[in-house]
Amino acid sequence: MSKDYLIYQLNTIENARRDNRLKVANLVIENKNFFQFLLEIVFELNNKTGIKAAWILELVCEQKLDWLVPHLDNFTKNISIVTQDSAVRPISKICNFMAIAYTSKKDSLLKVQLKKNHIDLIIEAGFDWMISNHKVATKAYAMNTLYLFGKNYNWVHEELKLIIQQNITTESAAYKARGKITLALINKK
Repeated sequence: MSKDYLIYQLNTIENARRDNRLKVANLVIENKNFFQFLLEIVFELNNKTGIKAAWILELVCEQKLDWLVPHLDNFTKNISIVTQDSAVRPISKICNFMAIAYTSKKDSLLKVQLKKNHIDLIIEAGFDWMISNHKVATKAYAMNTLYLFGKNYNWVHEELKLIIQQNITTESAAYKARGKITLALINKK
């Protein structure tokens, strides 16, 4: 099982339908050795397969988030270099998974290993996604991620609140809905 084989499998994905993505995600879940290759492909900017790799990484992390732990430095250092919206959305969703796990009452390996420098990089990327021209799903995941990490960093809530308030009138209905929920959570604390 090699990186080339994984790339071949990624290239067989015809479209973003969940069943197509799950086929390759299950291959990675059944063969953990592919996980490292998957991460490499996501962050290879010249590789056209990177978007598909990001789709698969999201599905794998949904089930095996702790697999990311040995790669936290690499993942958090590189999330901001991904610029194509089709790849940014799954990366932002993975960051949301991480924030949920970190702020959960449940113990996890990720909760223990996620350090301040990792969180800072995720927060920085989240704010970049919020102020950049990304689709609403990316911004919604970023809002929740920033809200959750902001429980430990007050300044994050203040900045997030300002950005949402500045943009809520010009954004889509979905952004407005998520923004109102996030503002209510911030104001509740």
